[in-house]
Amino acid sequence: MSRLAPYACDPAQSRGRRHTEPPAPTRDAFQRDRDRIVHSTAFRRLVYKTQVFLNHEGDLFRTRLTHSLEVAQLGRSIARALQLNEDLVEAIALAHDLGHTPFGHAGQDALDVCMHAHGGFEHNLQSLRMVDALELRYPQFDGLNLSFETREGILKHCSRVNVERIEAGEPAGVARRFLDRTQPSLEAQLCNLADEIAYNAHDIDDGVRSGLISMESLAEVELFAHYRQQALDEYPALAGRRVLYETIRRMLSAQVYDVIDATRAALAAAAPVDADAVRRAAPIVAFSEPMRVQSAALKRFLFANLYRHPQVMATTEQASDVVRELFDAYLDRPDDMRPSFAERADRHRAVADYIAGMTDRFAMREHERLTGRRWVV
Repeated sequence: MSRLAPYACDPAQSRGRRHTEPPAPTRDAFQRDRDRIVHSTAFRRLVYKTQVFLNHEGDLFRTRLTHSLEVAQLGRSIARALQLNEDLVEAIALAHDLGHTPFGHAGQDALDVCMHAHGGFEHNLQSLRMVDALELRYPQFDGLNLSFETREGILKHCSRVNVERIEAGEPAGVARRFLDRTQPSLEAQLCNLADEIAYNAHDIDDGVRSGLISMESLAEVELFAHYRQQALDEYPALAGRRVLYETIRRMLSAQVYDVIDATRAALAAAAPVDADAVRRAAPIVAFSEPMRVQSAALKRFLFANLYRHPQVMATTEQASDVVRELFDAYLDRPDDMRPSFAERADRHRAVADYIAGMTDRFAMREHERLTGRRWVV
């Protein structure tokens, strides 16, 4: 660990786990977290959970699993250049979507509506619930018993009411920063930005592959148009999907280098002496202002032209109906859930946890079993 910068998270200085365990003989705390995440049931389910396009719509579209791997790869590359803890970045990246529902944001929004009078539903909080309580793998405790720093990075957003509830059960714990208005570790900040870089790039790829957006329509997006023209200037004969791949590759590289340079400048200005000083500073890991503006323009384009495309909206509306009808069915017939959920006293939260853990295809099968109606593809 001698190559870690002084402001990086050092596993030897970790704030520890909620349940004390002896150290592993061959792995540090963050490496152990990563391994526990990879071996978890929730992680395996990500392969059949939607990113934008539903799981049955094509074999080559991104899933939550491939997205998480891409975030981990980008995060590790940037962490290495900044001398941050790569293992912690990887652990956070691989766990950050464990709480996502089936059917992507459509499922999440539908479940939040169902739970409106019962605490709502937040996928970041659900990811923390997954690693803290819902994974049942060990005899000594529920959850994966991850280190504080990994759990802190997983909890990217949180409503005030849930922050206060977490703080009441875990004083000065992972939610405290939302009350103190302090920052998470640099590794957590980095994962947030790597997440944004990854989904912007792969949503372009999947959007063009699906035919819902075109490279011609992307000409209005400066970030894409610049690197497409750069690729064609260097390779005039380049055609077809190779143009798309080369453009995205150059975009990704430019964004990665921009984050590295901008963050180095911010570190020089803030001069944090250790990881605790990072938490007291303003956010440090960021794009330069020109890249931030270009990235925001790309997100606006994708929202208007891909996420709100009529074909995507029609599918997500159907997915929302499936989640709502599953929720009502399990409330009425809790014994249709697994016993560990059916026997819980808080039936609404038990139903939300059960549905959130489903893959797209399991949710579709359960919906057909409980309602007699088949998903219309």
